[in-house]
Amino acid sequence: MDEIDRQLINALQNGFPICDAPYRQVAAQLGLTEQDLITRLKALLDNGVLTRFGPLYNAEQMGGALTLAAIKAPVERYNEITEIINAFPEVAHNYARSHELNMWFVIATETPEQIQQTINAIERATGLTVYNMPKIKEYFVNLKLEA
Repeated sequence: MDEIDRQLINALQNGFPICDAPYRQVAAQLGLTEQDLITRLKALLDNGVLTRFGPLYNAEQMGGALTLAAIKAPVERYNEITEIINAFPEVAHNYARSHELNMWFVIATETPEQIQQTINAIERATGLTVYNMPKIKEYFVNLKLEA
């Protein structure tokens, strides 16, 4: 990742323009061509520097719900369990942790009632207990990759 990539990531974290040519607008702000910006963004995704690029929605304000969940995945089944959990469209992202609860993931649903339904379905599919850790208070953490 070079300085232009850092500037690109920071620019995109500050918001993505709503206009006819948003990539072109961001590219112009960074002194790039639209195609160069798209190529760089694709490379950041392909090499894993970025895991996703897209909007973040406030699920609760839209009538939905989200929660943090965790499981104790047996090491010998870890990859299998990861694939099962990641196949659920309600699972937003999944993290490996060095902890007794070694797999953590976010569940986002269209309604609050679907959280428990999804947890139940994951438990049936994996044979493991899902520990639900709903948000009590929300904090905003702003990551910037300043040079």
